[in-house]
Amino acid sequence: MGIIVLAIAILPLLGVGGMQVYKAETPGPFKEAKLTPRIADTAKVLWLVYAALTLACILCLRVAGMNWLDAICHAFAALALGGFSTYDASVGHFDSPAIEAVLIVFMTLAAMNFATHFLVWQKRSIRVYWHDVEAKAVVGVLMASTLMCSTYLWLKGTYPSFLTGLRHVAFNLVSIATDCGFASQDFDKWPSFVPMWMLLLSCITVSSGSTGGGIKMVRTLIMAQQARLQLRMLVHPRLVAPLRIGTLAVPQEVATAVLGFIVLYLATLLGLSFVLMASGLDTISSISAVIACINNMGPGLNVVGPAQNFQGLTDFQTWVCTLAMFVGRLEVLSICVFFTRSFWKQ
Repeated sequence: MGIIVLAIAILPLLGVGGMQVYKAETPGPFKEAKLTPRIADTAKVLWLVYAALTLACILCLRVAGMNWLDAICHAFAALALGGFSTYDASVGHFDSPAIEAVLIVFMTLAAMNFATHFLVWQKRSIRVYWHDVEAKAVVGVLMASTLMCSTYLWLKGTYPSFLTGLRHVAFNLVSIATDCGFASQDFDKWPSFVPMWMLLLSCITVSSGSTGGGIKMVRTLIMAQQARLQLRMLVHPRLVAPLRIGTLAVPQEVATAVLGFIVLYLATLLGLSFVLMASGLDTISSISAVIACINNMGPGLNVVGPAQNFQGLTDFQTWVCTLAMFVGRLEVLSICVFFTRSFWKQ
């Protein structure tokens, strides 16, 4: 919650990234207006939304079959997208479709902008989600990916029935895509296409103003629209058309800033992956470990897969992953700006 309040209420006032970037990272109906006039009130509103969702998750998990301690711990981990379980087997310990369904819902809610949740409560209408382009994109990507990967595993014979595959893919894919990190199956043993697709989703799926990490969906949408606009301009060189996300025009300087962020993000991801590979870690483990850490997701693949942990890494490799977690949580631009000469001159 501290990170959310920092991103939504504090950083714009400090000029970190500028107000245009602030607006670019707060999509939907919240885009042109703050929640409340004062930072303290905004923080209280966000905390109330967060607390209400956490309480609802606790009660739903209790009804689904967890005891009170497990329900509280898993609700805290789900809303924070932290992914810690009270059992070594994670959520797989319960082997309960009801518990998995509850966690899917609340992990998805945690991956959305908490300002949007507040507007839903304020207006007493879930239509707010429909008008939020980023929220629709998050849900759409999760649903389409779940169906695609479930069908793929069914065709490959990984599970005896489509519904069994759908259950396990839905939970594990949503968990990884939202950067939560719960697991009910050792998805590292699935055909490589599915876990690699899940790792890709962990980089782009969550909304800004959420508890997740990665590039964020709004930046992905901006870059996708920018690419589409460039293709149109190749066909129609004299075309003059604004870059839009939904019905909102995005200034070119925002698109440029987003492009710069994505370049730095990918450069950091690749750079740290090569450092781990140079230290002796295999390629898949290196790349997945950095993705897991920079997105604050949890499990990776191979040596750091869902049935394993980071204990087998050397001290040097552990420090590299620690650095990746710091960079991911504080965002790449903040870290890079800190090491520029012009920042210290000011």
